[in-house]
Amino acid sequence: MRQIDLTPFRRSTIGFDRLFDMLEATARQSGSENYPPFNLERISDDRYRITIAVAGFKPDEIEITAQQNLLLVAGKKAEAQDNNPVQMLHLGIANRGFERRFELADFVLVESANLNDGLLVIELVREVPEAMKPKKIAIGSGDQTDDGAAIEHRSVG
Repeated sequence: MRQIDLTPFRRSTIGFDRLFDMLEATARQSGSENYPPFNLERISDDRYRITIAVAGFKPDEIEITAQQNLLLVAGKKAEAQDNNPVQMLHLGIANRGFERRFELADFVLVESANLNDGLLVIELVREVPEAMKPKKIAIGSGDQTDDGAAIEHRSVG
């Protein structure tokens, strides 16, 4: 396994600590779990979609939790009844529980989640508050006094 040293980047950047921590945590994970399989899609500049293959799970067996910068999708099968007369000869469809974590950027919110044909589709949208959006600052001309009032220049003639 390769080790990545992010120290040079940490020294020359400000405010990216969370990103570097995520990269280092991902690099440390050994034998990462890849169940259930999923797709990540960018629909537009501010819209995303996560599709997770959850065949065999019912909506009440899946829990989706969104908190600050983290989306957690967990599935837990209901306990099987012992009075089931069916004898399984081959069990190829996974019935084990799962937990998937997705790190979200600032202002990314879960818009909706739908389960259809064994696929859980989670729609995400980035909604940047007006106060956080870039705004143009007008540049004034003229001299300013200490109290902020403009000094008017007139030529005497």
